Amino acid sequence: MTLFTKERNLLLAIESSCDETSVAVIEDGKHILANIVASQVKSHRRFGGVVPEVASRHHVEEITLCIDEALTEAEVIPQELSGVAVTYGPGLVGALLIGISAAKAFAWAHDLPLIPVNHMAGHIYAANFVESLQFPLMALLVSGGHTELVYMKEAGSYEIVGETRDDAAGEAYDKVGRVLGLSYPSGKEIDELAHLGKDTYHFPRAMLKEENYDFSFSGLKSAFINTVHNAQQRDEELSTEDLAASFQASVVEVLTAKTLRACKEFPVKQLVLAGGVAANKGLRASLSEQMAQELPEVTFIVPPLHLCGDNAAMIGGAAFVEAQKGHVADLSLNAEPGLSFVPMN
Repeated sequence: MTLFTKERNLLLAIESSCDETSVAVIEDGKHILANIVASQVKSHRRFGGVVPEVASRHHVEEITLCIDEALTEAEVIPQELSGVAVTYGPGLVGALLIGISAAKAFAWAHDLPLIPVNHMAGHIYAANFVESLQFPLMALLVSGGHTELVYMKEAGSYEIVGETRDDAAGEAYDKVGRVLGLSYPSGKEIDELAHLGKDTYHFPRAMLKEENYDFSFSGLKSAFINTVHNAQQRDEELSTEDLAASFQASVVEVLTAKTLRACKEFPVKQLVLAGGVAANKGLRASLSEQMAQELPEVTFIVPPLHLCGDNAAMIGGAAFVEAQKGHVADLSLNAEPGLSFVPMN
């Protein structure tokens, strides 16, 4: 069963899981005709993190404007669309509901199928805009809320083989940035500082030698905070660059080692690095170098920077696969803030 019966296979995609309101128009799951992103970073920066209520209010203000802008930029009218895709989880429940409500209203008004998409699947399919995904593959998803190794036997099939036991890597970056007095979000600035410093503090590499593929970053975060606080109590000045370099070295080493081990254990053709932290230059370089040395037969794919963060184009990319399989929802679709991967074979 397929939803695509028109000459052009066009999907309107909506993403509102956290603090970006985004609407895209995607053709054939591979071509981005429009990808509008209304960021809320400046609004949340003064709070040092995302405030759910503030995020929801911004989504209400922006969602219809983004839909209109996306259709205008793509030069597409609703009658040309084959369906409406929307993120239904995981994410902030209030933020998700704004996008879902808008998608349902648009789908109902124009008699279009509604395609629900897992936000994390979207991150993986952002790589499909760079190079066609070939299966089986391994995906390392690293973001503010998730750190997972996902094995895909085929398109639209997801199996979590490793995940964080506590904090996500991106969450640890933000908390470390707060201790260093950096502005939110601090991941990019820590990455830049890390390239100016050295790994002199040798923070712990949690679960590095364990047989599983799981991660843990709470111990690293605590070690970092204790190092800074102890130095402050002794009036000792620490190097911000070296602190950033030492923190990042620990995160990158663990992520790289576990990912390589998983790629050796599972028969994969590609490794996809995805999620907001996929923009990290240190992580990109480490995985690229190690994969080339140890697994040259496995293709390493990273989405461009503008597709690493939350955006609707990636949702449209993932939705194309779901639509081909006939996975649609009715107007009772609800938000699932704690949604995890469920294989759909």
